[in-house]
Amino acid sequence: MAQKGKQNQWVVRVGEQWGVRGEGNSALTAITRTQKEAIDIATDIAKNNQSDVIIQNRQGQIRDRDSYGNDPNPPKDTKN
Repeated sequence: MAQKGKQNQWVVRVGEQWGVRGEGNSALTAITRTQKEAIDIATDIAKNNQSDVIIQNRQGQIRDRDSYGNDPNPPKDTKN
């Protein structure tokens, strides 16, 4: 998980598009045509903030999460 005070970035469905939203914010940081574009933007922000990217699927369920902070229990996946 992200450190206290660090804002996680959510990739969310917005109609037929995808958005990036900082955790706790009602406004979107960005709106893109594809989920990949939104993930790339969210990842850049999370790396700068040392926080997490939480990716939702089309139904709004969490499908993936990547940590870019000082996670004391980092995930064991090797895809990223």
